[in-house]
Amino acid sequence: MGATATLSATGLAVAPGDEVTCTVVVRNTGDLVDAFAVDVVGDAADWATAEPASVNLVPGADASVAVRFAPPRAPGVTAGAVAFGVRVTSREDPHGSVVEEGSIEVGEFTDLSAELVPARVEAGARGRFEVAVDNLGNSPVAVRLHPADPDGELEFRLDRPDLVLAPGTVAFARLVAKPRNTFLRGPSQPRPFRVEVVPSAGPSLTTAGTLVQRQLLPRWLLPALAALLALAIALVALWFTVLRPAVKSAARDAAVEQADEVRAVAEQAQAGARQAQGEAERAKVNSEVAMREVGLDPSAPPGSPPTARPGAAAEGRPTDFRVAADARVTADPEQFSDFASAPPADAVLLISDIVLQNPRGDTGTVRVLREAADGARGVLLEVGLANFRDLDRHYVEPLQFRKGEKVVLQVSCQNPAEKGNCTPSVSFSGRAVDVP
Repeated sequence: MGATATLSATGLAVAPGDEVTCTVVVRNTGDLVDAFAVDVVGDAADWATAEPASVNLVPGADASVAVRFAPPRAPGVTAGAVAFGVRVTSREDPHGSVVEEGSIEVGEFTDLSAELVPARVEAGARGRFEVAVDNLGNSPVAVRLHPADPDGELEFRLDRPDLVLAPGTVAFARLVAKPRNTFLRGPSQPRPFRVEVVPSAGPSLTTAGTLVQRQLLPRWLLPALAALLALAIALVALWFTVLRPAVKSAARDAAVEQADEVRAVAEQAQAGARQAQGEAERAKVNSEVAMREVGLDPSAPPGSPPTARPGAAAEGRPTDFRVAADARVTADPEQFSDFASAPPADAVLLISDIVLQNPRGDTGTVRVLREAADGARGVLLEVGLANFRDLDRHYVEPLQFRKGEKVVLQVSCQNPAEKGNCTPSVSFSGRAVDVP
C-alpha cells in the first residue's frame, strides 16, 4: 500500500499580495481504498493551502489537488527563494506517505513611511527633532535624508544622514534645526521645513515639520526687572527717610556705651597686670627652686641641653611585622579563616600604624582581632576587600597588646571560583616595650 505524488511545477514565482497555483497528482498505489490528506510543509506553509485537503481513491486511481500560494504583503515574508514540500499522507499506510519538494520565488516590494517627531517644536535658538523611518517592505533598504526649508532661514544638522533598514524595522536620526538669525523680542515666527527620504530604489517620500522661533529673552524677564527696580527705589527711600536716622542714633548710643565698657575693661586690665606681675615674680622663684631640686642650674645660659629626668620610662624599641592570608573561597560571608601572629613573649606591643594590602582586588571581608591569653577575642578593625587595594590606619593612641595576647587576621573570601583564593595581607608597625 502507499501513494505517489507528482507536482505540475517545482519552480514557481509570486509577488507578495498575489497568488500562484500548481497542481499535485495523487495516485493510490496500494491494494485498498484509501484516504489521502494533502498539505504543504516548510517556510511557505503559513500562506499555502491545498484544495481539496483530502481525497479518497480506489486502488490504481489518481486525483488532482490544487495547491495555492498567496504570500501576504508583509515584512515577515522575506523576498527570495522559499523551499516547500507537498506532503501526501495515507490513512491506511502512514509509512507509505510521500513528500514532493519544490521552491517558490517571492518577489520584492518596498513600503516606506517617515515621520518627524515631534512635528512642531517651539525654541529660541535651536529645535531638536527625530526623523523616524519605517521599512514595511520585505527587503533591506538604504535611505538618505535631505532636510531643507523653502525660505532658507534654517540650518540643519543630522547625526546620521544615511540609514539602512532591515525588513520590518524602524530607524531614527536626530535632527537639529537652528535659525540663521535670532531676535531678542517680538512675536514668535513659524519656520516650516521638510525632510526628504530618498531610498536606494523606488520613489522618495517627504515628511514635514515646523520650528516656531520665539524671542530669546523670556517673557517674564522685563516685568521682573521692572518689579526689582521699583523695589530698589522703595528701599532707597526707606533708607534715607527712616532707617538712616535710626541707625545714626543707635550707633551714637552704642559708641558711648562701648566707650564706658572699654574704660572699665582697661582699669580691670591694669589691676590684673599688677597682680600678674606679682605672680610672675613668685613663679620665677618657684621655678628656680624646682630646677635646683632636679639638679639643674637656674643660672645656665639659654639653649643649654636639658638634663634628662632620672628614672624616665623608656619608650621601647621599634618593631614591625606582617601577617599574610591565603583564604579559601566560601559562599558563606560569616565563615572566616584565621591567620595569627604572636608579639614578643617578654614585651608589650604598641601598634600605631596598620597597612592593609589587597593587590589582586579580592572580594570578601578582612578583620583584625585581639586574642587574649584565655582565648577571648575582640574585633579591632573590619573592612570589605572590595573597598581598597591599599589602606592605611594610623592611631594617635596606639593599640596595646599585652604579654600573651595575639594579633589575629581573619578573612572571609567571596572570590569567583575561577579567581581562586583571597591573598590579602596586613603590616603592623609600632614599638615593643620590655616588661619584667
